[in-house]
Amino acid sequence: MDYMTIDSLTVPIEGEKNILSVIRKAGIDLPTFCYHSELSIYGACRMCVVEDDKGRIFASCSEQPRPGMVIQTNTKKIQQYRKLIIELLLSTHCRDCTVCTKNGMCDLQSLAYRVGVHAVRFLNNRKEKPLDMSSPSIVRDPNKCILCGDCVRTCSEIQGVGALDFAFRGSKMEVTPAFGKTLAETDCVGCGQCRSVCPTAAISIRTNVTEVWDAIADPKVRVVAQIAPAVRVAVGDRFGLPKGENSMGKLVSALRVMGFDAVYDTNFGADLTVMEESKELAERLEKNEKLPLFTSCCPAWVKYCETKHPEFKENVSSCRSPQGMFSAVVKEYFKAKDQEEDKTTYVVSIMPCTAKKAEILRPDNHTNGVQDTDIVLTTVEMIRMIRQVGIKFEELDGEAPDMPFGMASGGAAIFGVTGGVTEAVLRHLSEKHVHSALSEIQYSGIRGTENFKEATVMLGDREVKIAVIHGLANAGRLLDRIKAGEVYYDFVEVMACRRGCILGGGQPLPMGPRTRAGRTEGIYRVDKQSQIRFTDDNPVLSQVYEEIICGKEHELLHRAN
Repeated sequence: MDYMTIDSLTVPIEGEKNILSVIRKAGIDLPTFCYHSELSIYGACRMCVVEDDKGRIFASCSEQPRPGMVIQTNTKKIQQYRKLIIELLLSTHCRDCTVCTKNGMCDLQSLAYRVGVHAVRFLNNRKEKPLDMSSPSIVRDPNKCILCGDCVRTCSEIQGVGALDFAFRGSKMEVTPAFGKTLAETDCVGCGQCRSVCPTAAISIRTNVTEVWDAIADPKVRVVAQIAPAVRVAVGDRFGLPKGENSMGKLVSALRVMGFDAVYDTNFGADLTVMEESKELAERLEKNEKLPLFTSCCPAWVKYCETKHPEFKENVSSCRSPQGMFSAVVKEYFKAKDQEEDKTTYVVSIMPCTAKKAEILRPDNHTNGVQDTDIVLTTVEMIRMIRQVGIKFEELDGEAPDMPFGMASGGAAIFGVTGGVTEAVLRHLSEKHVHSALSEIQYSGIRGTENFKEATVMLGDREVKIAVIHGLANAGRLLDRIKAGEVYYDFVEVMACRRGCILGGGQPLPMGPRTRAGRTEGIYRVDKQSQIRFTDDNPVLSQVYEEIICGKEHELLHRAN
């Protein structure tokens, strides 16, 4: 085995692609702005510079490890170098930290403290630029951008959208949409993955907290919440709970303290989605038309397909997302009561996803021209509301959500991870509702963190080919292959965010390996501990279909034409 020396430590080289990885393996947390293991090497921020035994300084992220190398990570020269870099970044950076949405969680702020920058010697002569508030999902503040390029590479390499890029040169360089456009004028799908990698608040979540507080304060408004599956395994991150712990009960309690009139589980909406999407798949297979059927739960994927690959638009399921189905059914449920009590039902959807904020504005997701979901709050916004009230979240006793929309299957819970929608649909279509069927579906090849997974299952006498994709760039490559006739599938699940909703653009940061693993395991744990594992075993579903939906499936559960 080959070795190198790092700060007098002998460290083995075990296939790492750069020196930075070897340094971190040695237990040294070298600072970075522009390095992400799942993105291409950029080497622009220079925070990860090291010095070798010949006095040469270089970026460790872009240098391959070689046997016998002797590296120092914290010499006097490097300390001064890093301090100067931070000072120069701060010299052109908006420093209103006390009112910044990322105050206390900003990488630039943390590193300034870490390297000992207590004053900035350079004047900020850069002209202040306006905020881009055009997107319903995210806000872009160019005054806080440090030109790390993380958002540019994420949008291009992971999502294949390319809504952002570098423009101009030298001191005038900036990250912006092409030709001075706003985000709303680009192909931006609102996924928020750029926000997830931004080290400052140059890209942040478009917040709707004030509107919700206003609704709660109005006695004429019945404020109803629905909670998505991925939220419950992430909301505890900011309150010291173990990674991936199911905090659904605590969150229900917190919402009731805040003044919400009813708290429901979006998992019930996911069960509705399984019923409707399974039915649609069976019909398309029987007619052998508009195949493959693409899932429609992810609004970022739906918009990507419409803008980048419109030839596949008819292949996308007509089903609304679980959020959309749930809100429509809830509004229908309270319709008579609202008229009787002279109230308005106001649905607040608590989601891991920034793209959901745009989904609720789409006319094809409205019922008879009326918007069903009034406001979407991300997990991050919900955490902010809990803190505003002063609730000690970690000390709350858990409570169950309200009926009739508080009961759901374990199959609905796994909608929060890549492959979960497919697994839930296969469970429903399975002829045998027994434990062995669960294991057979689980190990069919649809679980895992690979960018692309495929499986073949038998539904009746027909062999059905399935693909599971996460990351829109991966989806784009698959669509190109399907169009070229290189591959064929009957059913394709697509999620815009890597590993699914657990890493959605509205989830709390950071989302490193431990967080990713914890949230994934947490979702599957919710499923395993559920008394109901198959969607059609949910006893409330038939009651809702008979008493609330009453034959209005197309009107309430499917997108308008």
